Amino acid sequence: MSTRIAGQQSQMRKHPRQARSRATVDAIVQAGARVLGDEGWGGFTTNKVADLAGVSIGSLYQYFPDKLSLVDAIRRRHLDDCLAAVRVCGTAGLSSAQLAASLVEAMVAAHSIHPRLHRVLLDEAPSSDEYRNPNSAFEIEYLRYYAEAVAACRKRPVNEDDRRTALIVSDAIDGVIHNAARRGTLADPAMQAELIQLVSLLLVSGGAGTYPRFPACD
Repeated sequence: MSTRIAGQQSQMRKHPRQARSRATVDAIVQAGARVLGDEGWGGFTTNKVADLAGVSIGSLYQYFPDKLSLVDAIRRRHLDDCLAAVRVCGTAGLSSAQLAASLVEAMVAAHSIHPRLHRVLLDEAPSSDEYRNPNSAFEIEYLRYYAEAVAACRKRPVNEDDRRTALIVSDAIDGVIHNAARRGTLADPAMQAELIQLVSLLLVSGGAGTYPRFPACD
C-alpha cells in the first residue's frame, strides 16, 4: 500500500503564469506520470523526469522543490481528468443503461491515459491525508456531478436518494476500475460490461428500498 504522510503534501514552489512556463510545467507533469508509471516509486527520480521532459533539472526545481510536490501535481492532474470525465456524463435524457455506459466508459478512459501509473499511485507513492479526506473539495465536487447525473437520468431535481445512489455508484465504479488498473484488466470488455450492468441496476432505483430484489442463494 502507498505510504501515508500526515498533513499537507509538499507544494509547488511557484505556479506558472505565462504560456511558456505553463507548457514547461505541463511537460514536466506528463513526463513525471510516465516515469512514475514505468519505473515505480523506487525508480522515480527528478533527473529522469527532467530528461524525459526535455528540461534542465534547474527548471524542474524552479517549480517542484522535491519528488513529493511532483507526485502531488500528478495526482491532481489525474483527479482533474476524473472530474472532466464525470462532467460530460451529466446530461438529461439518458436511460439508466446509457448513463451507466457513459460513466463507465468515461472513467475507464480517464484511467487508461497512463494505466500503469494508477497502480503506483494507489500502492506505492506517498500520499497525504488530503487525498483520504471524504470531505475534501474534490470529493464534494466529484459526488455533486454524480448526483446531478443520477437526478438527470431520473428526470427530477437532485434529492437525498440521488445523492445516496451517487455515492454508491461512484464507489462501485472507482473500486472496480482501480482494481482493474492494479490487475492490468482495464481494457477487458467483459469487466466493463459487468460494471455497466451493475451501475445500471443501481440507477434504475427510484430511491432507498426500491432496488430489484433477487432470490437468495441456496
